[in-house]
Amino acid sequence: MDKGAATPRLPARETWRALYRHFRPHRAVVALGTLLALVGTVAGLAQPLAAKALVERLGRDESIAGVLLALTALVVAGTAVQAVGSYVLERTAESVVLAARRSLVGRLLRLRLAEVERTQPGDLMSRITSDTTLLRAVTTQSVVSAVTGGVGFVATLVMMLLMDAVLLGVTLGVIVLVGGAFALAMPRIAEATRRSQEAVGEISSRLERVFGAFRTVKASGAEERETAAVEAAAQEAWRHGVKAAKWQALAGSSVGLAIQVSFLAVLGIGGARVASGAITVAELIAFLLYLFYLMEPVSQLVEAATQYQKGSAAIARVEEAERLAVEDPAGAAGGPGAAAGSPAGGAGSAVGAVGSPSVGAGPAVGGGASVVFEDVAFRYRDDLPYVHHGVSFEVPGPGMTAFVGPSGAGKTTVFGLIERFYEATGGQVLVDGRDVRDWPVAELRASIGYVEQDAPVLAGTLRDNLLFAAPDATEEDIRGVLVRARLDALVERLPEGLDTLVGHRGSKLSGGERQRVAVARALLRKPRLLLLDEATSQLDAVNEMALRDVVAEAARDVTVLVVAHRLSTVTLADRIVVMDAGRVRAVGTHEELVAGDPLYGELAATQFLAARA
Repeated sequence: MDKGAATPRLPARETWRALYRHFRPHRAVVALGTLLALVGTVAGLAQPLAAKALVERLGRDESIAGVLLALTALVVAGTAVQAVGSYVLERTAESVVLAARRSLVGRLLRLRLAEVERTQPGDLMSRITSDTTLLRAVTTQSVVSAVTGGVGFVATLVMMLLMDAVLLGVTLGVIVLVGGAFALAMPRIAEATRRSQEAVGEISSRLERVFGAFRTVKASGAEERETAAVEAAAQEAWRHGVKAAKWQALAGSSVGLAIQVSFLAVLGIGGARVASGAITVAELIAFLLYLFYLMEPVSQLVEAATQYQKGSAAIARVEEAERLAVEDPAGAAGGPGAAAGSPAGGAGSAVGAVGSPSVGAGPAVGGGASVVFEDVAFRYRDDLPYVHHGVSFEVPGPGMTAFVGPSGAGKTTVFGLIERFYEATGGQVLVDGRDVRDWPVAELRASIGYVEQDAPVLAGTLRDNLLFAAPDATEEDIRGVLVRARLDALVERLPEGLDTLVGHRGSKLSGGERQRVAVARALLRKPRLLLLDEATSQLDAVNEMALRDVVAEAARDVTVLVVAHRLSTVTLADRIVVMDAGRVRAVGTHEELVAGDPLYGELAATQFLAARA
């Protein structure tokens, strides 16, 4: 699913297996809808026989009232039953889409971070929206149309055979001859639909990219360029959509053409057979009615094949998304969705959460968590260079540990490995003496507060953002953390206080306010391990000092790890880990490192002081 990669078509067997998986929970209701449709088909098949009886009675000058009543009853009953069956199937189709979207959303939100980082978010959104819509057609309309159309087609042919075998042969000859155009169109419909859906995914990706950096787009004067890029993707979707429509029109018109030509052939040859006495006029009329009735099941079969060709492309894209690697929040590394090669943890392991240990698990309840890296090596993909080369350090809790070093040294990656956003390629990451791959992911993260480098704020209210990581927090907890993060003054001047909308990605807040919201959100979680990735970079001096005091207070009971570029933060730390080119080159206090490590001395004299200025 890398950018530009085309979605491979699934083999027919895998497509049907995936189709049945979506179809299976609703098979009883679909069977009911199909049965109702078949009842309507049977009622329709009886109508030409009633018409034949009507003509025969007219020829014998007999009463036709009973036949007319029977014919009317057949028409009304058949229409009513088919309407009910159609509703049942359409309702089931919507249920199929709902179930598919629930499953896909639940899975995509559990994706491993590495999968998300190599995938276009807009394309993933397209699979949840437009692709599942196509899935609706193929899982019900295609299957049911194939069943009802097939039964109706065979039953009609049998009735036509009973009427006259010669005329049936003429009809089938014309249908087979014209049906070649239909067979030619099917694979082209599937290919055009697949490419159209990929282009729709590209539109979503482009729009997500633009709205994710809207101010940058405007400030760069890039509106026209970005508009042209979105329009190009839209043009591509249109082009392939038109191509699919062209072949679909050819397939549909071939059915009508076959029936019309068949009608002319049957009319001519049937008239000759009536003149020769081989069949009666009533039989010819009934046969012609069956011929026109044949159009409906043939159209259903064409529709089924067309929807299948269109839906198979959507199924391939949905299946590709469902095969992406996911995390298992309830299981350790050996559970479903774990990365290949991770050591097994299993539900039966004596594993407890950080701060919520099982019997015999080892860690003590409360207090700061200890963190140890033992000869950790890591790279994001096999074709990329290593980010960590044997990183080792120990952090006893509680207290504050600062990570410093040049850009690209691997500081932020330390946090990603602790949170199990990524799995270490080699070595071990230990929290409270246990490899993080042995912790259930949900329980591990439940006791970690994490503030990312860009301090994201989600659309919604300020309260929504504060409670995002701690939905059960009380009003007293919220008030306390607002004061600690220096957000109380902000809340007082907001028009609706905590219930004020903060805009897309917190656009109505300043950079420093967003950073304080992110810190408050992490503190409200009451973690045992607090990870701060440049949490004060956008704060003014007054708020930085205030937040520094909050972090220092938290470090009395919590283990605080901070990626720092400011001297005020570094000098506050109990220990400093100096990283360079994916290795730990020194560990110590500020005074020790200034005296003993040249790189740290240079950073202290330049980068830290520049950051402070």
